[in-house]
Amino acid sequence: MQVFLIDAFEKTVSAIQLEDELQGIRRLVGFDSVDADDIDDNGDRLYFDESCFIREQNHPGRFKVDNLAPVAGRGVVVGGKPDSTTLADPVVTLDALKARVQFL
Repeated sequence: MQVFLIDAFEKTVSAIQLEDELQGIRRLVGFDSVDADDIDDNGDRLYFDESCFIREQNHPGRFKVDNLAPVAGRGVVVGGKPDSTTLADPVVTLDALKARVQFL
């Protein structure tokens, strides 16, 4: 499945092929403790380190998608059916997501 990696350290948003679903999301985020927020009504979700707000980071870097609270580090945008844990390709396009991400 294709996912989008948002990297606040590098200030990039890129498409990545992911085969190992939740374990792969944890690997990309860099921590086992992940949480998710919906970013639209299509089931697209932003996964991020749930302790990113309190965890000491070696490299400062934060980003936000639309009006969501800022996230420190890396986030992964994954699709799926609304109100489901099933993962899929995001509905949002890479270019549309880039326009919605603000690096802080």
